[in-house]
Amino acid sequence: MINRRFLLLALPLVAAACGRTPSKFLVYRGPQVTRVLVFKEARRMHLMHFDRALASFEIDLGFAPVGHKNFEGDGRTPEGEYLIDRRNPNSRFHLSLGISYPNEEDIARALAAGKKPGGDIFIHGRPRLYQNGQRDWTWGCIAVTDAEMEVIYSMVQDGTPISIFP
Repeated sequence: MINRRFLLLALPLVAAACGRTPSKFLVYRGPQVTRVLVFKEARRMHLMHFDRALASFEIDLGFAPVGHKNFEGDGRTPEGEYLIDRRNPNSRFHLSLGISYPNEEDIARALAAGKKPGGDIFIHGRPRLYQNGQRDWTWGCIAVTDAEMEVIYSMVQDGTPISIFP
């Protein structure tokens, strides 16, 4: 009879030998992430459990990183209070978590300027094209490495508040 412990240790090796890659969907069993804090100037994002940082990441931003996003195509990352409102496991940027931009204030500001507010702002991975150290290349999203995005995707749930500071 095969030892169960041996079988549990051997299965990942067999899967690797068969050419299977590890899943990008990690399982997180730690404390709940109660808020995401983003500090644009410092290029840092912190996953918080109340007042304690569970994890911190270096980030890339929109190609015009200073200031609040005013309208579609301005290359800025929004500032303010939002929610993580959706998940995209099939993102062209590996994995992604949607940010609830635009809010009513964002829409009103853009319309007053005769523009569209835009949307589809995400926290997402970094495609190969931007893995060469280039900074602030998104259209307003927050980017991390693909490996970091796997961790973030596993830790942050829909409905989690996100605060984005200048």
